[in-house]
Amino acid sequence: MDIHWKKLLAFALLCLSWQASAEDGVTDTTILIGQTIGLTGTVAEAVKEMSEGANAYFASVNGSGGVHGRKIELRVLDDKFLPELAGKNAEALLKKDKVFALFQSRGTPQTQAILPHLVAERAPLIAPSTGGQSFHSPVHPFVFNVRAKYQDEVVKAIEHFNTIGMKKIGLLTYEKDDPLGLDGVTGFERGMSLYKLTPAFINIFPRLNPDFDATAAKVVAANPQALIIVSSGKNTIEIIKAIRAQGGTMQIMVMSNNSSLGFIKDVGSAGAGVIVAQITPPPNLITSRLGKEFQAAAKATGATISYAAMEGFVSAKVLVEGLRKAGRNLTRESFIRALESMQRADMGGLLVTYSPTDHSGSEFVELTLLGRDGKFLR
Repeated sequence: MDIHWKKLLAFALLCLSWQASAEDGVTDTTILIGQTIGLTGTVAEAVKEMSEGANAYFASVNGSGGVHGRKIELRVLDDKFLPELAGKNAEALLKKDKVFALFQSRGTPQTQAILPHLVAERAPLIAPSTGGQSFHSPVHPFVFNVRAKYQDEVVKAIEHFNTIGMKKIGLLTYEKDDPLGLDGVTGFERGMSLYKLTPAFINIFPRLNPDFDATAAKVVAANPQALIIVSSGKNTIEIIKAIRAQGGTMQIMVMSNNSSLGFIKDVGSAGAGVIVAQITPPPNLITSRLGKEFQAAAKATGATISYAAMEGFVSAKVLVEGLRKAGRNLTRESFIRALESMQRADMGGLLVTYSPTDHSGSEFVELTLLGRDGKFLR
């Protein structure tokens, strides 16, 4: 065999070796990211806005040449906001489609259904859109949160009410065997204890098929000064409407998972004066680098200008920052190590921190007031 053929054989073997060890979802020109999320179902409008924000950032990155020469491709499956389907979708994305990582699931039980597949494939999930405590502590090796915890939102609300002299505070949430309900009760009890307050009540209503009128009647009869509602989607909207329809005038606070323009539209006039927690800076804040970047990207793609869209944008930015830090020789292992090296990484007005023992990301929480004009006031 002459030297020419020896070189060709060596090159072919090298290529085969590289292909055998190449990471799922990574080619010379692309990085395939998977997402299972409720494109239809009770949170579809919020998901639409959030996805527009994420896609606006990905489009901006791809338009500038991608990450180390690779463009990001996003493969999305609709889980209809159903946990069982979310789990099946995650398995299909990882095993069949061979995506590199998963991105921004939506919902606490939906994300919990994804976890076993992350472990089985040793694949990371970036920025689940849930503030569930269970994804923060104990730290999950393959889950990298971006948004703050729901419990922190509840404590922030209690701090606010206590500061303005509202001591009679009640909680309305799901049962404790529901992950969101558990976070609601735990955060409420922690916050009330922290400020040495006695709960006015803790009322429970089911996630599925709740009786809004009967639940509202109990809340109105208790007559709290303030009410914290820890629920999601249509349930939050309908219970607010029922409370107001029955004459309830207490100050109401709801979680950041209700910060979309869809929520504003659907809750209508009943939403005026409702406090909504936010886990990103305002989407229309042009004095921050993040706000300027978001608005420019949103204008380029026609994305909605909203807090929900801003969450998607920030989440995509964190994902891309991790890919950049991982370098050209991208593997899941190098990507995870890169994320865990991020210390107070400034996304343009929102700081994100990870380590091998902390995957919480951001602790940013602020409260906004929904005005009569349908706009959030800080």
